[in-house]
Amino acid sequence: MKFLLTGAVFFPMLSAVIGYIIGRKNKEMRNYFADAVTGIEFGVFLYLLIRMLTVGGNGEIAELPGICGMGLFFTLDGFRALYGAIAAFMWFMSTLFSREYFAHYRNRNRYYLFLLLTLGATEGVFLSADFYTAFIFFEIMSLASYVWVAHDEKKESLRAAATYLAVAVIGGLVMLMGIFLLYDMTGTLRYDQLTGLSAQIANPAGNFAGLNGGEAVGTAGRGVGSAVSTGRLWAAGLCILFGFGAKAGAFPLHIWLPKAHPVAPAPASALLSGILTKAGMFGILILSSRIFLGDAAFGSLILVIGIATMAVGAVLALFSVDLKRTLACSSVSQIGFILVGVGMSGLLAEENALALRGSFLHMVNHSLIKLALFMAAGVVFMNVHKLDLNEVQGFGRKKPLLHYIFLMGALGIGGMPLWNGYISKTLIHESIVEYIELINEGAAAGFFSVDTMRGIEWAFLVSGGLTVAYMLKLYVVLFVEKNGNPQTQERFDSLKGSYMDKTSTAALTISATLLPIMGFFPNQIMNPLADLGYGFLQGSVKAYGMASWFSFENLKGAGISIGIGVLIYLIIVRLWLVEKKEGKTVYVNRWYKYLDLEDVVYRPVLLKALPFVFGVICRVLDSLVDFVVVFLRKTVYRDSEIPHELEEGTPLTHALGCVANGWKRLCNATIHRKNPRDVDYEHKFAMIYEELSEVGTIISRSLSFGLLLFCIGLIITVVYLLL
Repeated sequence: MKFLLTGAVFFPMLSAVIGYIIGRKNKEMRNYFADAVTGIEFGVFLYLLIRMLTVGGNGEIAELPGICGMGLFFTLDGFRALYGAIAAFMWFMSTLFSREYFAHYRNRNRYYLFLLLTLGATEGVFLSADFYTAFIFFEIMSLASYVWVAHDEKKESLRAAATYLAVAVIGGLVMLMGIFLLYDMTGTLRYDQLTGLSAQIANPAGNFAGLNGGEAVGTAGRGVGSAVSTGRLWAAGLCILFGFGAKAGAFPLHIWLPKAHPVAPAPASALLSGILTKAGMFGILILSSRIFLGDAAFGSLILVIGIATMAVGAVLALFSVDLKRTLACSSVSQIGFILVGVGMSGLLAEENALALRGSFLHMVNHSLIKLALFMAAGVVFMNVHKLDLNEVQGFGRKKPLLHYIFLMGALGIGGMPLWNGYISKTLIHESIVEYIELINEGAAAGFFSVDTMRGIEWAFLVSGGLTVAYMLKLYVVLFVEKNGNPQTQERFDSLKGSYMDKTSTAALTISATLLPIMGFFPNQIMNPLADLGYGFLQGSVKAYGMASWFSFENLKGAGISIGIGVLIYLIIVRLWLVEKKEGKTVYVNRWYKYLDLEDVVYRPVLLKALPFVFGVICRVLDSLVDFVVVFLRKTVYRDSEIPHELEEGTPLTHALGCVANGWKRLCNATIHRKNPRDVDYEHKFAMIYEELSEVGTIISRSLSFGLLLFCIGLIITVVYLLL
C-alpha cells in the first residue's frame, strides 16, 4: 500500500520526463505513452478505491523521511481514494481528447510534459497527510499548470498566465506564513494531530479530540489557552485559508479564473476548473474539518465568502459573451455553492451531516460536469477557432451527439431533478433550512438571525436560477439559434459527423453519461460516495438517506431556482443582453470595465501603488541609518584631532604610483617632450583607492546591502532544503 501511494504521486512525474524524451523522436508514440500513463494512474486509483470500499484501511501513512528537510507524508482514506480516482479519470479523458485537440498546435511536447507533472503534483496534494507535504506539491502543481495558461504564447495568454502565477505565488507565500505559525504553536503539521485544535484552545482544560475522536494535539507548555494563542491560531488559519482560497477561486481571489480559462487549451481548462480548484477546496476542508472543527465563527466566515463567490460568479457568467469565459465564471459560482455547504457544516456542528455530504458531493459533481462541458467547448473551438457567442452561434445544430453531451452537463450544473447536481444542491439547501429551524428553537450557534439566514437561502436559490439562465443562454446559442451569416451556418451544418474523431467521441460520451446515471440512482451511487468522505470530513452521522429524494419539499427548491432562471433568461438576457441588428441576433457585452477587479484594483495597487509606497519606505529607512551614523560621528562619537596628516594611499598605491611617475618622466623626456604630462600618479591612485574604500563602507553599512545578503542566505537555505 505504501509503495502504491508514493508511486501514484511520482510515477506520472517520472513519466513526464520519459514522455518528453520520446516526443523529441516520435510525437505519435509520445501521445500513446501519455494515454497509457494516465490510464495506468486511473487504474491504480480505481484499485485503491475498490480496496477502500471492500477492505478499508484508513489512516495508513507512507513516509519519505529527510526529503525537503521535514520529510513527505502520504495517507489514504475514502475521500482521498475517491478524489484521486476522479482526478486520474479526468486526466485520462482529457489526455485522450488532447490528441485530436492539439493536432495542429505548436509546443505539444511541452504541454504533455507539464500535463503529467501536474497530475503527479495534484495527486500529491490529495494524498498528503500534513500541511508541509501539501504545500510542496501545491506549489509544484501551481507552477507546472502555469504553462497550460501560457501555452499559446499570445499577448492575452501571457497576461492571463501572469495573473494566474501572481495569485498562485502570493497565495503560496501567505499560506507558508500560516504553516510556520501553526508549526510554532503546535509542533506538528499532521492533519490527524490537529483535529479540534480551535476548540481545545478555547477550552484548554478539556480533552477535545473532534466529533470522531481524532487524536488531540499535545500543547502542554505552549499557552494555548491564552488569548494570544487564539489570535495566533486565527492568524495561521486565515493565512492558510488565503492560500487555498486563491487556488479554489474564492472571492475576492477569483480573478485568475475568468482570465485563464478562455486562453488555456480546452483539455487544460477542464482540469483547471474541475480538479485544480478542488485542490484548493481540499485545503479549506482540512481547516474546517480539522483545525476549526465545529467552530461557528470560522463557519460563518466561510459562509459569507461562499455567498459572495456564488453570487459574483453567477452574475459574471450571465454577462459573458465568451463560451469558455462563461464556463469559467460558472466555476467560480459553483465553488461558492461548495463553500456555502462547508460554512453551514461549521454552523451546524454536531448536526452537520447534510451540509458536509452536500458540499462533498457538489465537489464531485462539479468536477465531472465541467469535464464534459469544457471538452464540449473544446470541440467547438477546434472546429471554429473562436469562442465569441456571436461567432459560434448555431454550431451545434444537426449534431445530436454534441447536443447530448452539452445538455447532460447543462442539466447537471443547473440542478435539474434526475441529474447529479440536483442531489448535492438539495442537500446544501436542506442544511440551510435545518439551521433556520435550529435558530427558531434557540439551539443554534453563530451570528446570524432568522431573517439573515432566509436572505442567504434566497441568495442560494437566486444563484441557482442564474446558473439555469446562463446555461440556457449557451444552449440556445449553440443548438437553437442559427448563425447570423448563412454561409457560416451552412459550413457548420456540413460538418455533421466529422467534427471530432472516435477517441474524442468516446471520451466525451463517457464523461457526459456519468451525470444522469449518478442523478437517477442517488441511493445506490450518491449515498455511498458521500459515505466515503465520512472519516476525512469528521461528519457527525455516517449514514444518511432521504425518505424520498424527489418528494415535493425537495423538488420545491429546485423548482424555484429553475423558475427564477427562466424568468432571468426571458427578461434580462432576451430583452437587455441581446440586440437585433439587420435581422440578426447579436449578444452584447454590457459588463462595465471599471468593475474588473484585476484592472481596477489589483494591478494598480499591487504593481504600482504598493511598490511605490514600500520603495519610499525602504529609501527613508536606508537613508535614516546613514543619517544616524553620520550624526553620531559628528556629535557623541566625534573623531579626535590628529597631530599630523596621515599618509595617503597604501603601499600598493605608492609602489604603482612611483612606477607610473617614473614612466611619465621617461615619456616626457622622449615622446612627450613637446607636450609633457603633469599628473601625480601616486596621488591619483591614492584617491581612487579612497573613493572605492568609501563606497564599500557605505554599501556595507546600508540597509539595502543587509537585505541583499539576507536574500542570498535565504536562497541558499531553500536550495539546501530542496537538495
